[in-house]
Amino acid sequence: MPSAQATLAPLVSTAIEHAFGTEHRDADPVLRPSQFADLQSNAALPLAKRLGMPPRDVAERIVAALDVDDVCDRVEISGPGFINLTLSQAWLSSATRVLVSDPRHGVPQPTPERIVIDYSAPNVAKEMHVGHLRTTVVGDALARLLEHLGHTVIRQNHIGDWGTPFGLLIEHLLDVGEGSDDALLVETDPNAFYQAARRKFDADPEFAARARTRVVALQSGDPETLRLWKELLDLSKQYFNAIYSRLGVSLSDADLAGESSYNDDLPRVTAELIDAGIATISDGALCVFLDGFTGREGKPLPLIIRKSDGGYGYATTDLATVRHRVRNLSADRILYVVGAPQSLHLEMVWATARKAGWLPDDAQPVHVKIGNVLGPDRKILKTRSGAPLRLMALLDEAVATADATIAADRPGMSAAERARLAPRVGVGAVKYADLSVAHDSEYVFDLDRMVALNGNTSRYLQYAVARTRSIFRKADDTAMDLDSIAITQTEERALAMSLLEFGDVIAEVGRALEPHRLCTYLFDLAQTYSVFYEQCPILKAAPHVHASRLALTGLTRDVLVRGLHLLGIEAPATM
Repeated sequence: MPSAQATLAPLVSTAIEHAFGTEHRDADPVLRPSQFADLQSNAALPLAKRLGMPPRDVAERIVAALDVDDVCDRVEISGPGFINLTLSQAWLSSATRVLVSDPRHGVPQPTPERIVIDYSAPNVAKEMHVGHLRTTVVGDALARLLEHLGHTVIRQNHIGDWGTPFGLLIEHLLDVGEGSDDALLVETDPNAFYQAARRKFDADPEFAARARTRVVALQSGDPETLRLWKELLDLSKQYFNAIYSRLGVSLSDADLAGESSYNDDLPRVTAELIDAGIATISDGALCVFLDGFTGREGKPLPLIIRKSDGGYGYATTDLATVRHRVRNLSADRILYVVGAPQSLHLEMVWATARKAGWLPDDAQPVHVKIGNVLGPDRKILKTRSGAPLRLMALLDEAVATADATIAADRPGMSAAERARLAPRVGVGAVKYADLSVAHDSEYVFDLDRMVALNGNTSRYLQYAVARTRSIFRKADDTAMDLDSIAITQTEERALAMSLLEFGDVIAEVGRALEPHRLCTYLFDLAQTYSVFYEQCPILKAAPHVHASRLALTGLTRDVLVRGLHLLGIEAPATM
């Protein structure tokens, strides 16, 4: 069921066309919420400038041509030419009934696309840190949202599982012994394993020489070296999956598409660029120089395809991913959920891919830019020692903070119940805080604020859901009687209007790729429901009113639960 705004917009546009001719067919109806009516059209003001007429005269002609008798029971002109539109109780009640009976709650199904999403991308044998939080959480929310809209979503976890670091990692694995406690650190404490290998590489020339030789063996496909490499990869998968399970994201081993999977394709990528005359030698390295990309002093900026020592860099692998995602995965859109500083690199990769014919015009790459997570000092969040904050440690702290907050707010709750609830509240709080701000902006990490019961937090939304479920537990009936829905009171109208917007919001998030819009909507809906709950008795109302308000409560519950699920956040039955 379309929202009131989506229903009225084409009717106002048709009235404008009838009033002023087909050349104004595409005029924006400029519909906005209003304190004087349900909606207000401000179209007369911009039209007046184009037509050379007083705005109020323009508004009068639009109203004269406006056919909204089935939707509105009052249309008025105010001020210089604002058109105030008040929905009829009959239309609003009918629209709400349709929404309750719709299993998709008004979410449309646009033309389906095949969408590849590149997100998370940790490194093998290295700890995931706070920098991986946003790309993982934002990418997963977008994957869920786009799938719900009916698109085919292909997750690609482009892990760092190849290259020179594996020489020292494999040699360190051999030194400590396969299956040893030190070897298992790759699964439980990857940083400790990597740093031990790095220290040996820096301090022991013999170890460093072995590590360099091992890199050559790895790149040449030596079976024993590949077996050891796979052992490191398998241990890291266990670690990745522990993090993903803790975060409640939908990535699995099937979504892994690491750098190694493109290794055999790099010579072909290079050869095609050379054959097409796109790549040239510069200072011993094979480079692509593109129009419009310059560095300091206006000098051409190279995209390095093959280094002077014959090795391949990130650009070559990233070109291979573009080619694979278009040719083999048939992507209509490719979303790169990565840090904002990678913007120039990605633009150069895409421009090269288009020049090579690997990225056709009907395949759209999109950089979903990810901003930084800041500490209280408004600098990138790190430990006191200056090291990147471990993601697992951050989640542990979030759960502990949630547990302490719940204990303070609900002193009667048992320790067992808190142990069940705290992970849902703590992890949900971290994810929601991340998702509720624009993904390309920075935000300050503040756990106390994140787990607060008041304000724009996941805990506030989780509590709103628990309240609706509590009402149904207390009600004599749990079935929602659609025929009983009658929207009469101001607070009922506000809630119904908000619920009808859900489908439009999900569609807009799918277009704009901005999950924070859904967070804002859910918070506003929860606040609107809170006012409804305080002002409109449910359980003690007359039978027909009770049934109507119970149906509104059930729909609010379903929309909040669905919205939180699309963000990857649980909604516990009780709080």
